[in-house]
Amino acid sequence: MTLYSYYRSSTSFRVRIALNLKGLDYRIVPVNLATAEHRREEFLQINPFGGLPVLEIDGQRFPQSLAILEMLEERYPTPPLWPQDPDSRAQARALAYSIATDIHGMNNLRTLNYLRSDWAATPEKISAWIAHWVAVTFEPLEAQLQALCVDQPLPFGDVGLFEAILVPQVYSARRFKVDLDPYPNIQRIEAVCMGIDAIRRAAPETQIDAPRE
Repeated sequence: MTLYSYYRSSTSFRVRIALNLKGLDYRIVPVNLATAEHRREEFLQINPFGGLPVLEIDGQRFPQSLAILEMLEERYPTPPLWPQDPDSRAQARALAYSIATDIHGMNNLRTLNYLRSDWAATPEKISAWIAHWVAVTFEPLEAQLQALCVDQPLPFGDVGLFEAILVPQVYSARRFKVDLDPYPNIQRIEAVCMGIDAIRRAAPETQIDAPRE
């Protein structure tokens, strides 16, 4: 099993978490987004959309992190990473997909590069853009987590794909210096998750392509 990944890509991060939680063995092939390796012909032959991550299993390549997460859950059902109760599973998916689509889609590298190149967005404008789209989702998410975590540290009991999507987005928000003080429940859940070995091993700073000081 091979994962084409970039160390600080939040979508790659979420798939690394899922693979580790499932206890699956895989090797990393780094693709440097900062130097646009994902736009080179050799990578476009792997994924014509030019995105990360891509997971290769037995010669078959799967792009798109959300599709990969669902495929892993179906192909390797133990341990399960969505709640087993249908109502809780739908709620977990709704919260996770709000993060994955409403924040990441607006703040990913492709969007930010377009704002810089075609709209001459300054670093200050980029920072404001990122903070805005984080807040749009984190504010209602924080309120829902307050209700879900009354008697348990994680909203759905066990760590799973909701956390696999949340934790990388918190990492990304910190990288762009978004103020997270208004979101104590989100920060607490992230802290709980970073105490889990499978998630720590997926963190950007532990990856083979992370810069070494």
